[in-house]
Amino acid sequence: MSPRFRLLSAATTLIVGAVALAGCKTKGELVVDESVGVTAVRGACPAVGIPDYTGDVTLFRGADKTAGSIDVVAAMTNVKSQCDDGGNGGAKVFVSTSFDVLARRTDTSGARQVQIPYFVSVLRGGSAVVSKRVGTVTLSFADGQERAQATAQGSAYIDRAEATLSPEIRERITRKRKAGEADAAVDPLSEPEIRAAVQRASFELLVGFQLDQAQLAYNATR
Repeated sequence: MSPRFRLLSAATTLIVGAVALAGCKTKGELVVDESVGVTAVRGACPAVGIPDYTGDVTLFRGADKTAGSIDVVAAMTNVKSQCDDGGNGGAKVFVSTSFDVLARRTDTSGARQVQIPYFVSVLRGGSAVVSKRVGTVTLSFADGQERAQATAQGSAYIDRAEATLSPEIRERITRKRKAGEADAAVDPLSEPEIRAAVQRASFELLVGFQLDQAQLAYNATR
């Protein structure tokens, strides 16, 4: 499971970037680390996180993108998730997430509402976008108030069978190897077939602001 992601396109393209992800652990699956092999059990629930450069957004007054033209700055925080891993025969894994948006404006005169779009996307194998939904969070500033806060949420379904390693692959990863055997010192993840199977079974739920190319470039280069 890739621990780092970056959103390179506001539309659909997601590739490896930098984000800490927090998943759930339940009995019955494997946590596989490329450097040390099998380390713990892993459930079918996806990891949840915010891709690089999409956790904050800066809105400007007009076309000028200087500090003096900043209108509103908002950031995501306090990301939480809940997951129903489809146990007891369930075919689907349901995962929901919620997060807070903290915002600050430069002009505090008058009451004002600011709407900011965000996405909830399911990523498979570190690069394939399975689904993507876009929502809107509304921030309400009172007259004279500099700061505002709101909570938003999203959810997605994942096919449990696709997020589960096959019995054959599990056996090849976990079988006990005796000293002296030809593959006793061989990391099973070095086998392309096993590595590919683990990657296919790895899912992430990613949330972030739905940025246009100019906003994404601003976040990436500031």
